[in-house]
Amino acid sequence: MSTENEGTAVPPAPSAPPPAPVDAPAASAYQGHPAPGAAPDPAPSAPPQAPAQNADQGYGSGPQGPMGETGWGPHGAHGGQDPTASPSAPDASWPPPPPPSTPSYGDGGAGHGSGGWGSPSPQPAPKSGGGRGRMLAAVLVAALVAGGAGGGLGYTLAKENDSNGSTTVSASTSGGNVKRDPGTVAAVAAKALPSTVTIEAESSSGEGGTGTGFVFDKQGHIVTNNHVVAEAVDGGKVTATFPNGKKYDAEVVGHAQGYDVAVIKLNSAPSDLNPLPLGNSDEVAVGDSTIAIGAPFGLSNTVTTGIISAKNRPVASSDGSGSQASYMSALQTDASINPGNSGGPLLDAQGNVIGINSAIQSTSNGGFGTGQAGSIGLGFAIPINQAKYVAQELIKTGKPVYAKIGASVSLEDATGGAKITEQGAGGSEPVDPGGPADKAGLQPGDVITKLDDRVIDSGPTLIGEIWTHKPGDEVTITYERDGKERTTELTLGSRVGDS
Repeated sequence: MSTENEGTAVPPAPSAPPPAPVDAPAASAYQGHPAPGAAPDPAPSAPPQAPAQNADQGYGSGPQGPMGETGWGPHGAHGGQDPTASPSAPDASWPPPPPPSTPSYGDGGAGHGSGGWGSPSPQPAPKSGGGRGRMLAAVLVAALVAGGAGGGLGYTLAKENDSNGSTTVSASTSGGNVKRDPGTVAAVAAKALPSTVTIEAESSSGEGGTGTGFVFDKQGHIVTNNHVVAEAVDGGKVTATFPNGKKYDAEVVGHAQGYDVAVIKLNSAPSDLNPLPLGNSDEVAVGDSTIAIGAPFGLSNTVTTGIISAKNRPVASSDGSGSQASYMSALQTDASINPGNSGGPLLDAQGNVIGINSAIQSTSNGGFGTGQAGSIGLGFAIPINQAKYVAQELIKTGKPVYAKIGASVSLEDATGGAKITEQGAGGSEPVDPGGPADKAGLQPGDVITKLDDRVIDSGPTLIGEIWTHKPGDEVTITYERDGKERTTELTLGSRVGDS
């Protein structure tokens, strides 16, 4: 997904739960004309083929990636480097190194590559200013000028028609005079926008990007994606701007790279904050209406609509800053989501937050010469039930807490499940002695095919499912050993921190 962690990709679709939460270099959208008098270049015999787009990894038929923020600086918002750590034996208790070709988050957008477990990492977002900005500005200005000319022509014709006895009827109410009933998109947007902020994060070296967040409580805590603020964690700067133009400095309270969730707190937070109501993502159904709010390509306070097009979509992506990846069992939506939407709320028809927009799957061509891909109707959000738990832990302790089974699993996608490796990460034991998996009787070579009633088709899918639970939860594990299917009960353990 170029993905919006904008810029992180999602892995290819697993055989079961089909995957669906990134950026690739876009082919030039403009070609110059030959100088006067110069002979035109010969027309190509066939249109050139656009290069494949790099994207964050994710599950699905195409590459997916986190929806990055709009980035600036030499490397874009979030780097966009492909993780290099070996994924051979990750620990299911903590995200193993990103699988091969796992895309990295880039503020540059969600893009997807092809093949494999996930898409390639997205390209860095373009620097702010420069030709891209001027070109986009030119496009917007042209649209405005055209609109103005059309309006003037329409007014002239209407006036002439009135003088000739026109029988058109004017509406008695329009625009702001119309009552927006609760549940309409306009009513939901009017209530939610004042509690949604545009976040700008900048590292100490000046690199950064733009994302979105929403008011979590009256104390000034704002929830967003980890990849939105990752650049500012060590000595950087974070600001949050409300739709009314008020801008506040903020600090990162805590961040969870594996969950891709972060919490910032406003300095001198206003007393009239209105937290957005949190819904129940477990009760969401495919076909339910959705409303997304964010700052796609830096265009703050943008509202888009769609539906929930799938649930429990395995998605994995990386922010390009290290070897670990983020995993989620995501809500999939066709609401338009682009780079800059990362961290923004995904709302239901009543205005309740049901997810945090985090990644998108996209084609390889970003268009407009931006180098960032845009929405093709496949966006991914972290379910709010999981994000709420993570945010509360970050506010309490500043560190994330992960559920784990205590076993290393393969990240390859050809195992027909999550296979416990013969050797653990870094030479450790593949099954932690005395850990949850050990107590449940699991052994190296076992292939886990179900967690409760959820089909597990790969290691990344298992990790995403484990992280929808809390430490201490009891789950039923179905696995295969020596060609025979078996089941066992397992109590999930815990791991504190991202390292």
